[in-house]
Amino acid sequence: MALPKKLAFKYVQLKFRLLSALSKKQAAKKAFQFFCTPQYKNKKQLPPIFAKAEKLLFTFHGATVQGYRWNVTSAKKLLILHGFESSVLNFDRYVRPLIEKGFCVLAFDAPAHGRSDGKRLNILLYKDLINYVNQQFGPVTNFIAHSMGALALSMALEEWQRNEKCKAVFIAPATETTTAANALFRRLKLNKKIQEQFKKVIMKEAGAPIEWFSISRAAQQIKAQVLWFHDKEDNVTPLSDVVPIIERHLPNFTFKISEGLGHRRIYRDSEVIKAVIDFF
Repeated sequence: MALPKKLAFKYVQLKFRLLSALSKKQAAKKAFQFFCTPQYKNKKQLPPIFAKAEKLLFTFHGATVQGYRWNVTSAKKLLILHGFESSVLNFDRYVRPLIEKGFCVLAFDAPAHGRSDGKRLNILLYKDLINYVNQQFGPVTNFIAHSMGALALSMALEEWQRNEKCKAVFIAPATETTTAANALFRRLKLNKKIQEQFKKVIMKEAGAPIEWFSISRAAQQIKAQVLWFHDKEDNVTPLSDVVPIIERHLPNFTFKISEGLGHRRIYRDSEVIKAVIDFF
């Protein structure tokens, strides 16, 4: 982390320490807002393949969402879903091979990400976006999803009837929300009492405990064919969260475990890209 970012985060930690002393409930609410607020927004120049796409714009929960579509006449549709603090622009290497396979490719920046506006993103909002895209531009039966996008997709798929018709690639998925929350607690140095208040905020806002937001739980209802890529050195979504699912030997889940690619380089890896394209 560069020095200016370190100093900025020290300031954030100080703010939470002061707020915690005043009100643990308010500190927990602010921590949840911070949890859902990307600190970085990818607005890099459009890759050439994106510059050639049909641009799609719509308003969703008060935010203007920027999307892209290729090969619109094909009935065989595939949706690309990015992770937190990312953008669909990072998946440009997948688009041309998928078009050549005959897919209509759809890709959207989630609210508060990339070229979409908005301030925050949570799993339920992302899941609702997937459902909206499926209704307006689908039906979509093929998916490539990274990190938070994969968790949101898992929660959408479990609600879909006859999801066995779908094929999904999960790349370094955010398997357990509790793991992401625990990482936040460590970064902000939040004590146990505030952590418990944080969990109460999620229960109130989402109507479900934090443990509900879990691919391990949702996997029980997913009958789609799932190809799952994960790296042993992923320090954002650790492989240890995935092991219990692997050990269940679900017949529709196939796991490919790499080493040395981490959380983000994995979806840019040429061998991973080839395996994904071959899967479809």
